[in-house]
Amino acid sequence: MPFPATIPSLARALAARDYHEPTPVQLAVLDEATQARDLLVSAQTGSGKTVAFGLAIAPTLMGEAEHFGAAGAPLALIVAPTRELALQVHRELTWLFGDARGRIISCVGGMEPRRERMMLQQGAHIVVGTPGRLRDHIERKALNLSAIRAVVLDEADEMLDLGFREDLEEILKAMPEEKRTLLFSATLPKGIVSLARDFQKDAMRLNVGGGEQAHADIDYRAVRVLPHEIEHAAVNLLRFHDPECAIIFLNTREAVRHMQSALMERGFNAVALSGELSQNERNHALQALRDGRARICVATDVAARGIDLPNLNLVIHADLPHDAEVLKHRSGRTGRAGRKGIAVLLVPVSRRRKAERMLVDAGLSPEWSGPPSAEDIRKLDQQRLLQDEIFKEETSEEDLALARALLEGRSAEDIASALVRLHRLQLPAPEEVSDPGFRADMRPARSDRPMREPTGGAPSAPMRHRGDGGVWFHINIGRRASADPKWLLPVICKRGGVSREAIGSIRIFDNETKFEVSADFAESFAQAMKAPVKPRKGEAELFFTRLDGGAPGREEKPRFEKGDKKPFEKKSFEKKPFEKKPFEKKPFEKKPFEKKAFGDKPAGKPPFKDKDKGKPKFKKKPNKEG
Repeated sequence: MPFPATIPSLARALAARDYHEPTPVQLAVLDEATQARDLLVSAQTGSGKTVAFGLAIAPTLMGEAEHFGAAGAPLALIVAPTRELALQVHRELTWLFGDARGRIISCVGGMEPRRERMMLQQGAHIVVGTPGRLRDHIERKALNLSAIRAVVLDEADEMLDLGFREDLEEILKAMPEEKRTLLFSATLPKGIVSLARDFQKDAMRLNVGGGEQAHADIDYRAVRVLPHEIEHAAVNLLRFHDPECAIIFLNTREAVRHMQSALMERGFNAVALSGELSQNERNHALQALRDGRARICVATDVAARGIDLPNLNLVIHADLPHDAEVLKHRSGRTGRAGRKGIAVLLVPVSRRRKAERMLVDAGLSPEWSGPPSAEDIRKLDQQRLLQDEIFKEETSEEDLALARALLEGRSAEDIASALVRLHRLQLPAPEEVSDPGFRADMRPARSDRPMREPTGGAPSAPMRHRGDGGVWFHINIGRRASADPKWLLPVICKRGGVSREAIGSIRIFDNETKFEVSADFAESFAQAMKAPVKPRKGEAELFFTRLDGGAPGREEKPRFEKGDKKPFEKKSFEKKPFEKKPFEKKPFEKKPFEKKAFGDKPAGKPPFKDKDKGKPKFKKKPNKEG
């Protein structure tokens, strides 16, 4: 369906950008029933809403004219939650109203406020800005809102989440009453509905661009990983998909720093976005992504809000999102404006249940698999080399002369081998990773899982998995080192990258512990045990060993098992005959008398001090009156 009839200058701008068919949100706001009305629009990120509200407010600002008049007090105000989103809106409206001779300026944090005030004095048709900077210009009398005909609140839910409600209310109160208000939000919580009720008149509510429509061009995938191999799995995903631009989401600043360092060490061009960066550092990082100097962005949720990368085609959730809304918001960075994108969730074994519930809440059914192996990546490298565009380019005479010189001294195979080695040197080496092996359908989600019905009547927790014919492992710690299942079980699960349900019997002996692992997880558990783990300070190093030959023997009985009480053995007592020894009388020896001189002190006693003589033993306490 083509775009509805609009102002000719805007139609020419859309054609120049190859906009031939409107998105659902653009079609909804351009309907005849929405003309000149306040709108409350629920639209997801990446649904084309920037062009939508630009086309919607154009008749209000320009009437039937094809071009704007002289710039003066602004006619429209666009409010966005973040600096990056505001600058993105500024760029979109600049080309949309370029042929209409519209003057559009931005007022955002991190820019020189004095320069912005000078631009406002020169006049503008549309002002795009963030709430804090716009309110500052209004209070300083630099921004005149008396001629405002339309105001747009973009990503209103994020503005409320970031604490801009008071700023928004002050901005809206400073505007004239006769104006058109358009409010765009991905979700419609109570705060958004309350804001619309207070500042909109007879608003028409539009619910377009739902989750499935907005994410129809995104291919969701869930990848099983071991907890200590998340970094390696991310490396292999980048090598396997070879994206033009990718973003890796993590939950903490420390994790962002670590991941960026690991990628750069392997040869990737990566930049980081986190809350600790200054605005100037953010600008350099985003510019590097836009001009191709960097292809990978490692970021937290908050730091990545509002950024728009047109060539982004891969999103990796290295840390699982907190909920389904964050999952869709992260993934919505790709698959925009008809372009295809891939969103990959790295799911450790211990977080599988949370991932399954999150995907169910989001209405998504991703494809489950293990991480790409190093062998798969090498095969892809061979195919990409054979199909490289360099072989399709026209060869110059200089290139032919050098090729002939090489062939004179070397064989064609040697030259081709050197080309392969040169190609491999330019690529980061793939990592050796393992697949934990669990399946998405191995156990249903908690809400659908059948429970045991005990005699009491109320459902209890599901039974722990006791794998028949499980594999036994050994730890070099036992009862004498205070080994206890309460802390041993979490240690085993963390080291092996498995859940509690995969562990069967645990037998604690005096100097060792033996435990059973389900056969489904035995191979991945054994692979995880090979990775060295440095013990913490003051802790003993644990060694895990696989036991071959089935269940452990009973040469040393475990604690708290039946039959470990030894029978009482009565020892025989041999009575020895009494032997009487003869008495030997020693003769009396008389010692001579030694007369001591006066003043000799007995040994072992302190010397007598004259100064202590005559002192009272107790001091008399004065009475209260004295």
